[in-house]
Amino acid sequence: MNAAQSFSSKRLFALCRKEARQIVRDSSSIVGCFVLPLVVLFIFGFGINFDSTALRVGLALQDQSPEARHLADAFKASPYFSVTVSDNKEDLIKSMQAGRLRAFIVVPVDFSRNLSAGGKTSPIQVITDGSEPSTANFVHAYVNATWQLWLQNKTPDNSIITRPFIDVHPRFWFNQDALSRNVIMPGAVTIFITLIGTILTSLGIAREWERGTMEALLSTRITKAELLLSKLIPYYVLSMLAVIVGVALSIFLFKVPFRGSYMLLWLTSSLYVVNTLGMGLLISTATRNQFSAVQIALDAALMPALILSGLVFEIDSMPAIVRGLSYLAPVRYSMDIMRTLFLAGNVPGIIISNALFLLATASLLLGLTLRKTRMRLE
Repeated sequence: MNAAQSFSSKRLFALCRKEARQIVRDSSSIVGCFVLPLVVLFIFGFGINFDSTALRVGLALQDQSPEARHLADAFKASPYFSVTVSDNKEDLIKSMQAGRLRAFIVVPVDFSRNLSAGGKTSPIQVITDGSEPSTANFVHAYVNATWQLWLQNKTPDNSIITRPFIDVHPRFWFNQDALSRNVIMPGAVTIFITLIGTILTSLGIAREWERGTMEALLSTRITKAELLLSKLIPYYVLSMLAVIVGVALSIFLFKVPFRGSYMLLWLTSSLYVVNTLGMGLLISTATRNQFSAVQIALDAALMPALILSGLVFEIDSMPAIVRGLSYLAPVRYSMDIMRTLFLAGNVPGIIISNALFLLATASLLLGLTLRKTRMRLE
């Protein structure tokens, strides 16, 4: 084995070309870089929805008066309900027990009579499925809102107050339609960056050791920096191409608004890509075994990306210990940046602070990888 020489750009270019050819010949790398992001985006875009729209509810219309039918029309017209009308309460109970309904509303027989009688209340009954408390709370809130709106639209002949003392018009900043897709899709881009960067690069050096090609590399004048850069640069290019595809699909296919700077998106995404590549190379260098490298990569990258990023679970509602661990996960900071650029735009306070943390962790991971890489046979 020859002594290591100074850094050579020619050798680096030759090594990058070799790595690129290996990636092209390796079908798993192509699938991971181009098919996997599409699968993740379509699963997150079409399969995950936190919006409480079209809730399946039943309506037991025991009163057939014009007022009761008018109330039924109000529930049918609501965009939040998919209403099944029946005059048999028992049928609706069986449907809810079978899981076909989330709740049902009972309009009693004396509804219109009580409504027309001065000084009397005319209650309706709402029965919800308590096995899903969040959905039950949504149903209760939406039924109450529809009921209040119907009361306001009634004429004063029924002695009903038509104008409340406080008229509330809620507005959601940055996501005015309150669509969960606008929050999920930027997170999905971050998730598949984690998958590509960590898992694929974790196989890089381990594959060289298992196939015996590392011995041939070590017999050349290659330096440690050239070896690591030859693994980083091709996967960086592939990862950034995947980012472009993910952002384009989020904007044009899923109609997620993008209000930030594309230059900032490129810079901050590059920082996170380098984080994931550094983690993958560190795992690959430490294990030298492809199977072990993939297993460790899944545990070290994918699980924190799903649990500690804030994509699925709200970080502020986590226990203090878990919330503290989330501050150590780079994916959390990348998620904040991606969501900010998509929904809020260029917010310097958020973007700069999170980008500095990503820069620090990228430097740490690459430094550890450089230190752990051995240019000799053991």
